[in-house]
Amino acid sequence: MHIPDGFLDAKTCITTAGISLGVLGYGARKIQERFDDRQIPYMGVMAAFIFAAQMVNFPVAGGTSGHLIGATLAAITLGPWASSIIMTIILIIQWLFMNDGGFTVLGANIFNMALIGTWSGYLTFRLVKGLGRSKGFFLAGAFLGAWVSVVLSAAAVALELGFSGTIALSVVLLPMLFWHTIIGFAEGLITVAILSYLIKARPDLILTNHEESEVR
Repeated sequence: MHIPDGFLDAKTCITTAGISLGVLGYGARKIQERFDDRQIPYMGVMAAFIFAAQMVNFPVAGGTSGHLIGATLAAITLGPWASSIIMTIILIIQWLFMNDGGFTVLGANIFNMALIGTWSGYLTFRLVKGLGRSKGFFLAGAFLGAWVSVVLSAAAVALELGFSGTIALSVVLLPMLFWHTIIGFAEGLITVAILSYLIKARPDLILTNHEESEVR
């Protein structure tokens, strides 16, 4: 899902970079206000886990590829602002040391995975979880949120490539959505499996009592 340098035009790169920078700046302030020192190590552990999970890539179409994102899992356990920061750090490391993505499109990759991936998944999770207070609704929301985050992130990539004139939207959109529908299903299952374990072993790591403040 990482977009390489040269695949997006200047206006798309500048627009997505500006949005990403503004949202992340606001998110960093929110984390400073609400996080304590005990939560910082958990951010590091989550970042390491997601980084490892993203090592598995699936070729898609038009020079693009897909992989698990992990943003919804991070958002449910640590909150959406922390998830956005974690995903951004991962993307920067992947660009610097693994040549995954590019510098000129870093803002777009952050926008697609750290922002759209996080917030679409988290808000979907909250919507479904709000339908009932049982564990079933919680896990159903997590599954659907993870699936939505992958599909919408992929759609954003396809739209950016199409609007930039790099690849015809008719060529890239359907393959991206098709493959990421499948990848999203896998991500949903993995997310549910991990959360099911945490609910039993470490329920304190899941932010269920502070969700209202997290999205304000």
